[in-house]
Amino acid sequence: MSGHSPATSPRAIRTGSLLAPTPASNATRWAALCVFGAAAAWPASAAARTDHSGRNWPFELAGAQYAPVDFAEIAGWHDDDHLQALKTFRVSCGPIAGPRNPPPDSKALGGSLREPCLAARDAAISDPAKARHFFEKHFLPLRVSKLGDEQGFVTGYFEPVLEGSRTRSDAYPVPVYRRPSNLFVRGRSQASLGMPNGGEVFRKIGRRKLVPYYDRGQIEDGAIAGRGLEIAWLKNQTDLLFTQIQGSARIHFEDGGSVRINYDSHNGFGYTPVGRALIDRGIIPREQMSMQRIRQWMEENPDGANELRRTNRSYVFFREVQLPPEAEAVGAQGVSLTAGRSIAVDKALHVYGTPFFIEGELPIETEISKTPFRRLMVAQDTGSAIVGPARADIYFGAGAWAGQVSGRIKQAARFVMLVPKALDPVEAGRSLPLPMARPSELIAKLYPQGEPAPDTAKLAGPAVATTTPAPAVAPAPAPSAAATPPTGKETTPAKEPDKAATFIGPPAPAAIVAPATVAALVATKAVPLPEPRPEIKAELKTEAKPPRRERRRARPHRHRFFWQ
Repeated sequence: MSGHSPATSPRAIRTGSLLAPTPASNATRWAALCVFGAAAAWPASAAARTDHSGRNWPFELAGAQYAPVDFAEIAGWHDDDHLQALKTFRVSCGPIAGPRNPPPDSKALGGSLREPCLAARDAAISDPAKARHFFEKHFLPLRVSKLGDEQGFVTGYFEPVLEGSRTRSDAYPVPVYRRPSNLFVRGRSQASLGMPNGGEVFRKIGRRKLVPYYDRGQIEDGAIAGRGLEIAWLKNQTDLLFTQIQGSARIHFEDGGSVRINYDSHNGFGYTPVGRALIDRGIIPREQMSMQRIRQWMEENPDGANELRRTNRSYVFFREVQLPPEAEAVGAQGVSLTAGRSIAVDKALHVYGTPFFIEGELPIETEISKTPFRRLMVAQDTGSAIVGPARADIYFGAGAWAGQVSGRIKQAARFVMLVPKALDPVEAGRSLPLPMARPSELIAKLYPQGEPAPDTAKLAGPAVATTTPAPAVAPAPAPSAAATPPTGKETTPAKEPDKAATFIGPPAPAAIVAPATVAALVATKAVPLPEPRPEIKAELKTEAKPPRRERRRARPHRHRFFWQ
């Protein structure tokens, strides 16, 4: 499980799952495909779909493909208990609708969940039908998956209930550490309530030198022992490993007391799934992989378990949290999780509080059963192994039964993300206020439109021009064709003097001249060309430059004393 906001209670952040899917390459993860309108990524008949071609989805999900659907197309939508989903959604709305000026969010949904949260807080809903109507009124369904896939992937997690001790003994030799004081993260102070679930973590040597923090093997060998960091003591390292994977636990002591612990920080090393290592080595087949099989193998092979654990160099530190016994674990959003309704998602892509409808067949009753799972879930947690747009970890609660069920969940499922209607430009445009009508009569009165000025008509364009006679210039008689042979350049301008010679008496009305004739009139006057630049010989270009005078640097003044 995961962490939360400082306003409510300390955070817990899950560190991964036993068998996390292999993450895609960076080029695939960060490639974005935006499917606008009715997409054909899912095999459904075009006649059964509503026309969404007018919608322009104003956000992108990195490495994802998505297409809008109708609620009627979602299998099991009308069969779910939407009232329970609404109660979980209202829990997430506490930190969303609480701040008046929430910080900007660069993720796809951003702060668009605030409006549905305010509506959920004020609505008086007490039956599942009204709850379903609430989600249909304020959200739009969007089927989402990883780029190139039709389905996503789900796993399960829970809150372990362990036996422990407040002091070290032969029965309880494994410590549960809180965050050390010499653990540093760039950009974070030691007073921060929660540290990042990824990135570089350092320890300080001397006053300034920073080096990577101890890995799992060094810590298990006692690198930070004897510093008063122990919260409790457990029976074995396997219990501690699974507690670190889940991110929280309830520890019951021999004296009847108990303590709740949640994720606080990590040592900076990436999480390596131990289940995948067993599969790669051929120890446990993939189809038989579960948390119970891993625990069984570790108990039967203590030396091999010690080496297997250390392949995962990541190490998690915890903090005590004050929660009532009936309360569930705290997620990364800072709210209590709901068993069967809360999921952990990729926090780099999704916003906490986003509803997801997940449909699939999960082995809930037995390891080989295919129980239909069709529920509306709410994103309230995260984990380092939860990567991708259609990747979720389902929270099943606390205790042994929850551990058995969550340990065998690793199935494909279909994801439908509910997007607030505030992001739909068509829906938002219906309530968008229109601007006031322009005062046409007032504009016409202040700025009357009259006839264009004569100069404006002349400068209207080069296609039409007027010719006027020039009485001061006497036209010359036209030469005979036999005396002057015509050339290509003289053919057009030779006709113009004939026109000018026909004017006798008052000038005639303006005549329209074709553009070609205007160009010929302009061409009659020769335009002198610039003289070509003289060629400069290569030997003349290089001139001997006087030697640069070096300035000697003045020596500083020296004071001489009387004895010198």
